[in-house]
Amino acid sequence: MSRRRIGFWYRLAAVIAKPPLVVLFKRDWRGMEHIPVDGGFITAVNHNSYIDPLSYAHYQYNTGRVPRFLAKDGLFKGGFVAKVMKGTGQIPVYRETTNALDAFRAAVDAIRRGECVAFYPEGTLTRDPEVWPMTAKSGAARVALETRCPVIPVAQWGANLALPPYSKKLSLFPRKTLQVKAGDPVDLSRFYDKEPTPEVLREATEAIMAAITELLEEIRGEKAPATPYDPRRARLEQRRKAAGHSAAQGTTDSTPEDSK
Repeated sequence: MSRRRIGFWYRLAAVIAKPPLVVLFKRDWRGMEHIPVDGGFITAVNHNSYIDPLSYAHYQYNTGRVPRFLAKDGLFKGGFVAKVMKGTGQIPVYRETTNALDAFRAAVDAIRRGECVAFYPEGTLTRDPEVWPMTAKSGAARVALETRCPVIPVAQWGANLALPPYSKKLSLFPRKTLQVKAGDPVDLSRFYDKEPTPEVLREATEAIMAAITELLEEIRGEKAPATPYDPRRARLEQRRKAAGHSAAQGTTDSTPEDSK
């Protein structure tokens, strides 16, 4: 099988989702020529709004190569949404469980069957204060090195203007433009014959994220920070500052009587 058929459930999802997207948003789509016509591949996409999966899915659907998303397992647990997720062939992710590797195996199998698997390498909405891509997890790189399939970087902007990261306040007017741009495949060939150590996976992941960030720079017309935002480092820095503040506060609160 060289490519996944769109199928009933994907067409139904498109019938439901596309009309409001067309009415409520303008579109600026570029780089569709980089989406492979046949064969398995990965798309690696930045994540800056709860609604940007709709923006990206609309773009990808119109290329004729429908993606299989990796999604939280909770979305597969009942109701109409679960039926759509299963019917469209999305891949459940079981975090921190004995089934955590199932998503990796399912992604590899899908690519080897000639399908497209879409990764949000950051794993969650970006926490970068300026909404640039942040440091990422290694899942996309791991699957890419296992299958040696093309990795197509995709940058998107605009959904975050309607619904900013971690916000619940939707702003539809004036109409926002959903900008999506795919780029040339990321060259990971230098990693193919290496053992997939944490260092190799980190470097491959950084190469993927650099390609996404470069596309987003072109969309936004500005330069990203030289060092991607690292939420883990930010949390450690916040704790260090909090500990320092507490220690300083304790010193300030002490009096000569306290030392007697």
